[in-house]
Amino acid sequence: AARMLLRLLSDVRWRAANPKWRRMTCSRRSTSSTAEPHPVSLPAQAQVVICGGGIMGTSVAYHLSKMGWKDIVLLEQGRLAAGTTRFCAGIVSTARHASIELKMADYSNKLYQQLEQETGVKTGYMKTGSVSLAQTQDRLISLKRIASSLNVMGIPCEIITPKQVAQLHPLINIHDLVGAMYVPEDALVSSANVSLALATAASRNGVQIHERTSVSHVSVQKGRVTGVETDRGQIQCQYFVNCAGQWAYELGHSGEEPVNIPLHACEHFYLLTHPLKEPLASNLPTIVDPDGRIYIRNWQGGILSGGFEKNPKPLFTEGRNQLEIQNLQEDWDHFEPLLSALLRRMPDLETLQIMQLVNCPESFTPDMRCIMGESPTVRGYFVLAGMNSAGISYGGGAGKYLAEWIVNGYPSENVWPLDLKRFGTLQSSRTFLRHRVMEVMPLMCDLKVPRWDFQTGRQLRTSPLYDRLDAQGARWMEKHGFERVKYFVPPGRDLLDLDQSKTFYKPDWFDIVGSEVKCCKEAVCVIDMSSFTKFEISSTGDQALESLQYLFSNDLDVPVGHVVHTGMLNEKGGYENDCSIARLSKRSFFMISPTDQQVHCWAWLKNRLPDDSNLTMEDVTWKYTALNLIGPRAVDVLSELSYAPITPEHFPSLFCKEMSVGYANGIRVMSITHTGEPGFMLYIPIEYALHVYNEVMNMGQKYGIRNAGYYALRSLRIEKFFAFWGQDLDAFTTPMECGREFQVKLEKGMQFVGQEALLEQKQNGVYKRFTMFILEDHDTDTDLWPWWGEPIFRNGRYVGKTTSSAYSYTLERHVCLGFVQHFDEKTGEELVVTTDFINQGEYEIDIAGQRFQAKAKLYPFSSLFAHRRRKDEVELSGYQRE
Repeated sequence: AARMLLRLLSDVRWRAANPKWRRMTCSRRSTSSTAEPHPVSLPAQAQVVICGGGIMGTSVAYHLSKMGWKDIVLLEQGRLAAGTTRFCAGIVSTARHASIELKMADYSNKLYQQLEQETGVKTGYMKTGSVSLAQTQDRLISLKRIASSLNVMGIPCEIITPKQVAQLHPLINIHDLVGAMYVPEDALVSSANVSLALATAASRNGVQIHERTSVSHVSVQKGRVTGVETDRGQIQCQYFVNCAGQWAYELGHSGEEPVNIPLHACEHFYLLTHPLKEPLASNLPTIVDPDGRIYIRNWQGGILSGGFEKNPKPLFTEGRNQLEIQNLQEDWDHFEPLLSALLRRMPDLETLQIMQLVNCPESFTPDMRCIMGESPTVRGYFVLAGMNSAGISYGGGAGKYLAEWIVNGYPSENVWPLDLKRFGTLQSSRTFLRHRVMEVMPLMCDLKVPRWDFQTGRQLRTSPLYDRLDAQGARWMEKHGFERVKYFVPPGRDLLDLDQSKTFYKPDWFDIVGSEVKCCKEAVCVIDMSSFTKFEISSTGDQALESLQYLFSNDLDVPVGHVVHTGMLNEKGGYENDCSIARLSKRSFFMISPTDQQVHCWAWLKNRLPDDSNLTMEDVTWKYTALNLIGPRAVDVLSELSYAPITPEHFPSLFCKEMSVGYANGIRVMSITHTGEPGFMLYIPIEYALHVYNEVMNMGQKYGIRNAGYYALRSLRIEKFFAFWGQDLDAFTTPMECGREFQVKLEKGMQFVGQEALLEQKQNGVYKRFTMFILEDHDTDTDLWPWWGEPIFRNGRYVGKTTSSAYSYTLERHVCLGFVQHFDEKTGEELVVTTDFINQGEYEIDIAGQRFQAKAKLYPFSSLFAHRRRKDEVELSGYQRE
């Protein structure tokens, strides 16, 4: 094998250096690029203009036309499918970690299967199956977690042995494998032909398609799309869809109102060979070898093999206006590690005649998930781009969801993990994107254990206390670009060892977080929660109150100083946001939302608040540092620092008061901790942050104060059955489904968004119910941990998935939160979920294929917590030593 590798590499280098061979391959690629005249003039107006004729643009056009919209124009600056789509490897794979990506890929596979029959265009669809290999036990666990999700979705999938791999693909070297995952219904297609088939169907349904037409910019008036300027004239339109692939970023910035689309191109290499002496069978499964960083598929009797190298090459950082993607410069030295991995995996290839090394640009995003949805700044401007090398797998499903979004105002599934509004402007820096995609591309193959963090583009948004906390052993994670503390490493612990500890089992930080939780329950802890999104909404008259009463489900007409926990719902009653609102004065409100709501919530409110100069909304996220003072001794610390009575009579629960703390005044103190534990949130003007923190820590010494992080917060809130937006709650979850009827005032004397849907649920019942599960026969030390996304079984039947999990240091058990549904066993019809249905079932949680018994609860174990809390019996000396 070593001699063969050397021979191949010398052959490769000769070819790369030989000008004659390079001219030959270049001429083969350029034969079909003759320009065509424009036969038809552009229409003056259309309902929708789509920019981009690759798999994404044609899929959106196809699905819009299927939904009955005909007045659609698709513009392509070159020829259809001549961009990244033309060079796509054509592998349709459903093996995805995220549920929404799995659903998109499954829909795409089913769509492509019948597309040739529907359109008459040959798509090259071939159901070959795929085999994902595992060289380590951790990789096998990762595959087992995916397999659990696929099986409950009805997608055939099995974990197989190395010997079974050899039976499926005899040329594969299995000696270093510990197992694999086989998905028999995965497929291969010709990506360009799929795109042409979608375009053909769309065209038959009335969509106008114009090639050789470049969009120069998008016209915007009063925050709405009004038209597009092209090199062939102007088209007025109501909706614009940016499916421009690697050019989506530049196109977004070319409009009158810039739209930030954070993606960046990298070079992506794959190898094409001539047919082998014994040509490969066309139905051989695709091989994915993530530990070797490569994929291998049959290609016309030979091999197509590419991968995701550790040292990717970003390109076009400075922007580049290129009509069609030509094959970029071949770089055999760069491809050598991937070629070596291929030959290790298929050592019996006696002679491998290389036809071509393809190098094409592929777009990647800052979090490895594609970008879809409406711009937060321009209404009617939609985006579908940044496919992270999975364009053909997602093409059908992504186009369907975006078409639904345009037509109905929302897609049929929760697509928040892919929503453009999950990003802020800070992720659009070209330097940030260049550095981040150099990390993202290798991560496509790296093993991603729970709680992993990106390393690039860090320390972008920080609290004023960052350096102070860092010096005390803070370990950091990032949310929406904001640095947040996971936990604090006590003196004497090996920092490097902790940072490199990555596992599906009990993590090394277990005891550290446990001691922080103990302190929260028995003494007092401080958690910096400055990353919370904070808005102030005020008016000269009653406009603020009236508007918020309409947009929120709870009653905000409360006395000044009260805090209301409420949902911001959509028309279906689902949570667009879950927040706390304090009434600062008769006409002023202070709104606290999750960190990743900053862009989404601002856009939602801006689009729905009346256009009234007497009504103002300000994002004050950066103006306030937020400290969460948790624990029974928080009241003692705060009362000594403020010289004000903080007893329950003077400062009841869910109350807000401006106070002085130490020398600093104007601090908004709220009796709320977001955990169910006693304590206070302090919203501190940013210039006072360091002073107040130091005062709190100094005063708290005698009460056993310590710093804590978000891992402790997570454990506390999950054992108290607190749902968090973005993890447990989403736009398809209503307050009635998660036991929050008390946060809805159906009779508050005025209509609010989502009211009709909630009234209907109140009358007819709910079809899913938020439930708490305590694992019974699970060994925390030796068993795999639940994290999120684990299937839930009731009496042996699949009924839902977990949404978040944590170890409860109080119960000394794992707690999972998730939704339970009820399906008729014969018809599969969705039925109402009753309290009896929840309480009378026997439950199991599936963790990577192993099921653990669980007890279901609809209410937290509050009585158990009460007798375990020993407020007055705390041994303070232990905390002072730590």
